[in-house]
Amino acid sequence: MLKKLPIGISGLEKIMTGNYVYVDKTRHVHQLVNTGGGYYFLSRPRRFGKSLLIDTIKQAFLGNKELFKGLYLEKNWDWTVSYPVLHFTFGEGNAATPEALDAKLMKFLDHYYQTYQIKNRYTEISSRFAYLIEQLAGKYNQVVILVDEYDKPILDTIDDSNIAKAIRGRLRNFYSVIKSQDVNIKFAMLTGVSRFSKISIFSELNNLKDITLDKRYADICGYNQSELEMFFKEHLAQG
Repeated sequence: MLKKLPIGISGLEKIMTGNYVYVDKTRHVHQLVNTGGGYYFLSRPRRFGKSLLIDTIKQAFLGNKELFKGLYLEKNWDWTVSYPVLHFTFGEGNAATPEALDAKLMKFLDHYYQTYQIKNRYTEISSRFAYLIEQLAGKYNQVVILVDEYDKPILDTIDDSNIAKAIRGRLRNFYSVIKSQDVNIKFAMLTGVSRFSKISIFSELNNLKDITLDKRYADICGYNQSELEMFFKEHLAQG
C-alpha cells in the first residue's frame, strides 16, 4: 500500500501510526544530544519541518520508544531514562500585544504546572518559569526545554516598532531563565525563521550553539536528493 504524504503534519506520532512517509532524521537527534553543549539554535524557513524535528526530540526525551520502531534512535537511545519536556510553540495564533504574549506564556506555564502537579508560588512569568524548572529538576534530575518559532511574536508585530520592542523585552526575560537554570537543564533547542543576535533578544542566553549553517546538520530538516529518491520512489514513479 502506497504510504501517504505527510503534508503539513508536525507530530511524529501521527506520522508513525498513520501510514505516512517518514524520512528518518533521528541520527541527527542522537548527534545533537551526544556531541556536547546541549543548547542549540536552528533557523529554517516556515513549513520546512522545524516543528516535526522539535516534536521528534520531545518524543525521544519523553521515552516514547514505540514511536521510533525501525528508526535510528530505536537502538541508539537510552530508553531506560525519560525527562520532563517543556515545549513552547509560538507557531499557532498571534500574540499581537505584550498582554497577549503574557497570556500565552501563562497558559503554557499553567499547563505544565497542572501536568506535573506542581503548586505555584509566583505570579511573575520569569519567576514562575524558573520555579517550574527547579521543581521538575528536583523530581526528575533534569529538564528538557524546546521552543518552536521563538521569533514569531516579534515578526507578527514588526510593523509597530514600539509593540515589537515591548514583546522582545518580554521574550528576552523569559528566555534568560534558560541560561540561569543551566544546571537543571539536560537539553535545550530553539527554532525560528530569523537568526538570533547575541546582543539583542538572546544577549543573556549566550550559550546557544547556532547550527543553522553547520554542514553536519544541513539536512536536519527537509529532504536531500538521495532521501527524495529513496523514500518517495513509488510516488515519483506514479508522477
